[in-house]
This record gives sequence, C-alpha cells and structure tokens, in this order.
Amino acid sequence: MKVKILSDSACDLPKEIIEEYDIDILPIVVLKDEKEYLDKVNIEPEKVYDGMRKGEVYKTAQIGPATFTEKFEEYAKNKESVIYLAFSSELSGTYQTSVVVKDSIKNKYPYLDLDIIDTKAASGGFGLIVFEAAKLAKEGKTKEEIIKAVEFFRNNIQHIVTVDNIEYLFRGGRVTRTQAFVGGLLNIKPILHMKDGKLLPLEKVRGKNKAIHKMLDLVEERLEEGGLQNQTVFITHGDDLEGAIRLKQMIAERFNAKNFVINIIGAAIGAHSGPGTLTIYFFKKSYKKG
Repeated sequence: MKVKILSDSACDLPKEIIEEYDIDILPIVVLKDEKEYLDKVNIEPEKVYDGMRKGEVYKTAQIGPATFTEKFEEYAKNKESVIYLAFSSELSGTYQTSVVVKDSIKNKYPYLDLDIIDTKAASGGFGLIVFEAAKLAKEGKTKEEIIKAVEFFRNNIQHIVTVDNIEYLFRGGRVTRTQAFVGGLLNIKPILHMKDGKLLPLEKVRGKNKAIHKMLDLVEERLEEGGLQNQTVFITHGDDLEGAIRLKQMIAERFNAKNFVINIIGAAIGAHSGPGTLTIYFFKKSYKKG
C-alpha cells in the first residue's frame, strides 16, 4: 500500500510539488481584524505582505482539533496508511493537537494507520523534509523506510534565515524594543537558525548584501559531506523573488548546486518574519538511500 504524506501549510511547498507528489496540506489559520483566514486557501501571501508594508498586523493560530478529526477519520474510513509531518512543536501547538486528536479517536477507529512526526522544522526546511519523504512514498517505499529517512532528514536539516526588517522580530518576541529600534537605525540584518526546533538569533550584520554573503559562509561551515551537488536546495522569500533568484545564482556558483526549489513564504511564517526575508535550506549530509 502506498503511504500518504500529510503536512500543513507552514511547509511552504510550491503548489506544483504538492500536486505532483499528491501531498495533503492542512492550512494554518491566519487572523486579521478578528477575521479568520486559511493560509494559501482564502488569503495569499502577497496580500499579507502588502498589508504588512502598510502597517497591518497579522497573527496566526494552530490548526484546530475539528480539522484534524475530519481528516484523520477520512483516512481511517479509506483504510489509508499515513504519515503526518508536522510544523515544529516549538513554534506551534499544531503537532500536539494532532497527537491529542489521534488518541481521542483511536477507540472509534482502532485500525487508523497514522504516524505523527514532529519535524522540528519550519518553512522551506520543513518543506524540504516533506518533499523528500513524498518522493520516497511515490517510489513505493514502506512506511518504516520513510520514517527512518525522515529521522535522518530531521537530524540534518539546516535553516539559515535573514530578515529585512528587525521590527517584525520584535513583534514576534524575538528581540527587545530597544534592539529593534537600534537595529533599524543601523540597518542591522539579523541572521537566524533553527536549533532543537526553535528559531534563534545567530549573527548580526549591517546591510543585506553582507547578510547574504554571511549566509553563504554559514552554508560552507555547516556542510559536512556530500556537498550540494546532489541535493535539492530550498530557498524561500518574503515577497522578494528577485533576491531569491540572486541567492540561487550565488549558491550555484559557489557550491556547484544544480537543483533548487524557490517559493514565497506563506502567511503561517511570513506574518512573523515580514517582507524581504530570505532563507536557505539544505542537509548538512547528503542522504544515501539504503
């Protein structure tokens, strides 16, 4: 039986990949002016970024129990074998909610064939894990083989992120008001990474050009074996396609990388990182199929 891959919209996968690999995506809830929207369903990222530039404030909420219940019951009734790859539990309650829902319906559906994995990842890093798992599923790998591979992906995924406006990090509680004010005055571009599922500050540089070069230096520092030649590198952006394409060209030239996926950051992440964000995601070790 082919394994079904389920994920949520915080993985920021392009629509083409979602369709090609038949991935189910549950949308994160986006809140604005007491109205609820569904990420990439009835609110597009570009609208969110345009609003943020005008000073509008967007918030996000985890996927609710009712949504998980409906989806899990559908899988049970269809007797599907499923792996749910979830947004980092350190950034959202979505993972925990899914576990609670699974436990709550297991008496009614004892044959539910569902594994839930906390990817400890976000945006394109999360998406890269989902993408690689979905490729294995399409190849007909068993659930056990896919889960083993996902453990490798989770342990080796690298997130390197720079935001264009430190003010959005202040709104999300990542920096203090003073740090945001001073950072804005000095054109500081923070560089962040993921550690144990948490998004944490790593470096501070002045100017976006220096930030991009520092990101590339970090890629080189973190690559342990295999390089980028045989990997798919994910790049996501906060409505800055030009910057993302430039970043791709620089990575290709420096690391001889050939395979890329570029996509806009959805509202699930973008509401907290803001316009102009640029990211790089890759594995520090290349995966070798057993």
